[in-house]
Amino acid sequence: MVPHRIHWRQMPLAILSMAIWLYLLLGRGGFWRVRLRRENATSRARVIAIVPARDEAEMIARSIRSLLSQTAVDLSVILVDDDSSDATAVLAREAAAGNEDRLVVIQGKPLPEGWTGKLWAVQQGIDAAAEAPDFFFFTDADIEHSPDNVASLAAIAGEGEYDLASFMVKLHCESLAERLLIPAFVYFFFQLYPPKWVSNPSAKTAGAAGGCILIRPEALRRA
Repeated sequence: MVPHRIHWRQMPLAILSMAIWLYLLLGRGGFWRVRLRRENATSRARVIAIVPARDEAEMIARSIRSLLSQTAVDLSVILVDDDSSDATAVLAREAAAGNEDRLVVIQGKPLPEGWTGKLWAVQQGIDAAAEAPDFFFFTDADIEHSPDNVASLAAIAGEGEYDLASFMVKLHCESLAERLLIPAFVYFFFQLYPPKWVSNPSAKTAGAAGGCILIRPEALRRA
């Protein structure tokens, strides 16, 4: 078999392709090297978790229980029931048995012009907060949090003087479509927003995973 030779006209394309891969490997903030960072909380931050929920009966109880079981933080929950057609609100209240004073369930209002559904629900949760906490915690209704999740984010924010801290949640890959699409989504997410750059105060790149965001109220107001 005669070895295939690259025509000289193909060389620039080959060199460009190699340069791109070398840049992604060595110059893109090492995005492919991701480690789990956890910190021990040193003070009990006051946190209000805002949970927009629509037809989340399957997971809402586990999610609410995991939020009310957070350690080393003073956390309460505002659930915004965004026009659910199932028992989301009822199951959330049942999950808070023994901690009813730490859960507020509000019925979402109709979507006004210029808003998208989830952000409108989150805004209603913010408006329902009786007073500004140390942090707001925005999370989805289908996430089950480890007991130290919020405290760890608060410690990271305090240690680095960050206005915002975020974790990428572990995503389930069970169906064929999930196995094909979710790993690619996570790969390109970190490629676009390398965590090393995001956490660097001198870098211009900013990013966060929408299902798990801890943010200071003043930074939220400015944004």
